[in-house]
Amino acid sequence: MQRVRRRAWVTGGGSGVGAACALVLATGGHEVVVSGRRTDRLDAVVAAIRATGGVARALPLDVADPAAVAAAGAQLEADGGVDVLVAAAGLNTRRRHWDDLDLAALDGVVSANLTGLAHCAAAVLPGMRQRGDGQVVVISSRAAVVRSPGAGAAYRMSKTGAGQLVASLNDDLHAEGVRATHLCPGDIATAFVDARPVVPDDAARAVMLTPDDVARAVAFVVATPARVRVDELVISPSATP
Repeated sequence: MQRVRRRAWVTGGGSGVGAACALVLATGGHEVVVSGRRTDRLDAVVAAIRATGGVARALPLDVADPAAVAAAGAQLEADGGVDVLVAAAGLNTRRRHWDDLDLAALDGVVSANLTGLAHCAAAVLPGMRQRGDGQVVVISSRAAVVRSPGAGAAYRMSKTGAGQLVASLNDDLHAEGVRATHLCPGDIATAFVDARPVVPDDAARAVMLTPDDVARAVAFVVATPARVRVDELVISPSATP
């Protein structure tokens, strides 16, 4: 199927950073497919994009379900493929430290943040390789590159692993036109921080990054010419030491 616009698939696209990325990519001319577990939120993002004249649709999905991810990837490929994967789906858990660690929750965090990421990438890579062009932008965390005790065991291990996954994509597929970026934002003022053992107050949130800050970084990465690969990009609130 021939497409007029480049297509971006945004996982975790129903809220927060994922929704902001979907909006900015649509504004930049991409056809956007948003995935997530909450259909109502996905529909709201699609409606917001269409209200500005953009092209978007929802593809409900839990990235922790490998069969569902594979089916979604096959559907998208049959419909023309994916040029850009923005992997913004992610979890953390309140019980994140070793004094009260919830091991079942740890498994869920790793499944969403790392294993699910690998399955999403695997779903789109065959088409990207066949076309000789494609970008994978992983919304990771500053905790992957800077010691961050507050992030907890599961989150730290999953995001560090995400960085290695990106590096492996670039090592293995650079000659086939596939570029991957490990994007590592610091604290972002979204509902995600409500899962912390101590929830930040308004003053703390006021100096955090916003979802739009991260989305602008994604737009920059996606807009780079094919000769440019942004391997890793760390963005931090200016108030961060």
